[in-house]
Amino acid sequence: MRSSIPGLGRVMVFLAAALASASFAIPEDWGEEGVQYGQLGTDVNLSCPGVRAGSPVQWRRAGATALPEGSAVQQGSLVLPGASLASMGTYSCHGEDGGLLHTVSLRLGHLPGVPFVSCRASDYENFSCSWTSTVETFLPTRYITTYRKKSLTGEEKRRNRNGHMGLCLQDPSRPGTCTVHRSEFWSSYRLNITEVNPLGFNYRLLDVTMQAIIKPDPPEGLVVEPIPLAPRRLHVSWKYPSSWPKEPHFQLRFRLQYRPIIHRSWSVVETVNLSEVITDAFAGLEHVVQVSAKDFLDAGNWSEWSAEARATPVRDLASTASEETTTDARLESLAEEPSQAPNPEPINHSDPLEKMAVLVSLGIFAFFVLAAVLVITILIWLRVRKHGKDKTKPNFLVAATHLKALPKAQIL
Repeated sequence: MRSSIPGLGRVMVFLAAALASASFAIPEDWGEEGVQYGQLGTDVNLSCPGVRAGSPVQWRRAGATALPEGSAVQQGSLVLPGASLASMGTYSCHGEDGGLLHTVSLRLGHLPGVPFVSCRASDYENFSCSWTSTVETFLPTRYITTYRKKSLTGEEKRRNRNGHMGLCLQDPSRPGTCTVHRSEFWSSYRLNITEVNPLGFNYRLLDVTMQAIIKPDPPEGLVVEPIPLAPRRLHVSWKYPSSWPKEPHFQLRFRLQYRPIIHRSWSVVETVNLSEVITDAFAGLEHVVQVSAKDFLDAGNWSEWSAEARATPVRDLASTASEETTTDARLESLAEEPSQAPNPEPINHSDPLEKMAVLVSLGIFAFFVLAAVLVITILIWLRVRKHGKDKTKPNFLVAATHLKALPKAQIL
C-alpha cells in the first residue's frame, strides 16, 4: 500500500502545473503584447511572422546601430547565441524594400528557484505562511499557494483519500504571504508554494503542525506604575493580544523582563496572570519593562517582546528627608563661616555596617582592657593582704612564749 504523502505531493504538483500551464497559454497576462521572454545564457530565436519563405529580411535594434555581437539571421529569424542582459531591447524585422514587418521586445531572465517558505500561527484558528524567492529571475513572477490537511484517522482516509485541499489565500496588501483560515489546532497540513514565471515554475512542499508553529502576537496595553509608599515596587499590567481568541481551553502564559535603564542585564519573571508586582526595583531609578506570551501548554514559541514601557519607583521618604536635612545644614555652616581653604576633615563615606563593625570592635577591646585592669587589681590586693598577715604572726608567737616563761603566781 502506497503512502498518502507521495500521492499528496503528486496531486499538489499536478495542480500547480495545471495552473502554471494555464498561465503560459495566455502570454499577454505576463506583460504587454509583443513581448518575448528568453532564458539568460541560452540561444534565443526571434521570428519574423510577416516574412514570406525565402524572402530576404533585415533585422534592426532600436537605439543601436548594430545588432549584438555574434547574432545571425537564419531563415528569416534572428538568432542571439548565449543571450545576456545586454541583449535585451526592442527588435524589428523589415522586408527587402525596408518596410516594417514585425516588432518584438526581448526580456531575458532565469527559471524560478525553489522558494524559501516559513509558517507561523498567531492563534489556534488560523496560520500564515510567507516566502521569498531564492533566485533573482529578472522576470515577472506569480505564486500559486495551496494546502492539504493530512488525514490523521482511518475514517478520514476512507472518506477522502486525498484529504481536504484548498487555497492558501493571498492578501494583495501583504505580498509574499498567504493564510489558511479555520485550521485545526491538532492537525497537520502540507503547503505547496509554487513560483511561476514566463519560463517555467518551481515549488516547495512544506509539512506544518499547528502545535509547532504557534507563536502569539506580543501582549498589548502594557502599563507600568509606581506604588505609593513602596520605594522598591512597580505594578505592571497588560492585556491579551487582540489576535488571540479568549477561550477557556486555550490560555496564554507570560514572561516579564525588566531592568534599570542604567543597567544592561535583565531580570525575568514568568506568570499566568495579567499583572505582576516587581518587588526588587531600585528606588529613584527609571526602569524599562517588556512582556511576551506563549501558549499555556508550552506549545510553539514565545512571542516577540512587546513595546517598552517605563516608570520610576518612588523614593524612600526617610532617606530623602535625611539627605535634605544634611544638605541644608551643610549649606548653612558654609554660609556662616566662609573659607577659601578646603575642608581639612575627610568626608565620611563609610557604610552603616562598617560603622557597626567598628563599634563592636571597640566594645570588645574595652572589655578586655577592663578585665585586665580588674585582674591586676585583684592580684595586687591579694599580695598586700598576704604581706600583712606575715608581719602580725611573729609578734603573736613572742607574746605567747613570754607568758609561758613567767611563774604562775605572777601570771595570776
